[in-house]
Amino acid sequence: MIVVIAPEQDVRDEILILNQLFEAGLEYYHLRKPEKNYLEHCTYLSQVDSKYHNRIVVHYFHELINEFNLKGIHFQEQKRRDNIDNPGRYFKALNMFGKTISSSFHELEELATCEFEFDYHLLSPVFSSVSKKGYEGRGFDVNHIDKRIIGMGGVTTSNLAEFIKLGYKGVGVLGGVWNSATPILDFNTMKDYFLQNNKN
Repeated sequence: MIVVIAPEQDVRDEILILNQLFEAGLEYYHLRKPEKNYLEHCTYLSQVDSKYHNRIVVHYFHELINEFNLKGIHFQEQKRRDNIDNPGRYFKALNMFGKTISSSFHELEELATCEFEFDYHLLSPVFSSVSKKGYEGRGFDVNHIDKRIIGMGGVTTSNLAEFIKLGYKGVGVLGGVWNSATPILDFNTMKDYFLQNNKN
């Protein structure tokens, strides 16, 4: 399983590249744009071919799930801590039927003991980040945790075997795609690797 995370700042030809990633088989795109407001999120989504909306997971403005046919919603760490203790109330106004719910974690213990059943969990940083300077990898081994965990941090086409060895069911990639001169080619390399290793 491969999750591609949106670049925080818009990059050149971003929507064009994104549609090409979807064409190449991207199933999970996390729309994480902390500086965009609700309307700017709507504009962004409207620029993406609507047939791919059901592969997009939003980090901000979860109510977008009521306006667009999206894949699901994602809780960043603080938002999870603030809301997931009373999920019934939080999800009441959201049309969540058939949608995914995921969350970010930065501590192994917190992920292991979280009682809410997320569809998948993003854990970082496994290795030192490609996109964030000074974000040092911690080499989390998750083989002992019976949850669907996606490793993030320092993902490249050359270290995928390390993630599998540490027990991850897939990778979350940002810099490894968006900082690449050949993003579609690199995505296809990652996708093929996980298909061959039956981890997708």
